[in-house]
Amino acid sequence: MKSKFSQFFFILCCNLLLWFLLTGTLHSDELVAGALVSSIVAFLTLERTSIFSAINISFQTPFALLLYLFEFYKTLVIANFDMARRVITPSLPINPNIITVKTTLKSDLGKMLLANSITLTPGTLSVDVDGDDILVHWVDCPPDCDTQMATQLIAASFEKHIRGFLN
Repeated sequence: MKSKFSQFFFILCCNLLLWFLLTGTLHSDELVAGALVSSIVAFLTLERTSIFSAINISFQTPFALLLYLFEFYKTLVIANFDMARRVITPSLPINPNIITVKTTLKSDLGKMLLANSITLTPGTLSVDVDGDDILVHWVDCPPDCDTQMATQLIAASFEKHIRGFLN
């Protein structure tokens, strides 16, 4: 998404979607009001939304986003069961550690989404993002875990799917 028009259109569509979800109706008066308010908001916020320029708008974008969400929820469920097992069985060993995860994502939005995906997964917490490095606190870090191994175990699946809809 490079041009100002495509950014405006993206923001407009997101605003309209939010409007429809909040109002819960498709009556003509709501459609007109939603289009008007969404257009005004998109116009007023256009200069402050350069972070959205990293989004690839294409026919495949919604599918890539759905694949990412599926991967995120799958990882979320597995991590929740793992953490619940550790809480219920305190005798299970844990090995907390702070490790570095490397990312090949270039956009700030992509790095933010990856760091937040890591944080929202139980057992991991993104502490800092510095360039291509994400500092992560990991509750059960394998022994002798290096950056490459941590990147593969924590971030590789998220990053693969994020790359489908972000630069």
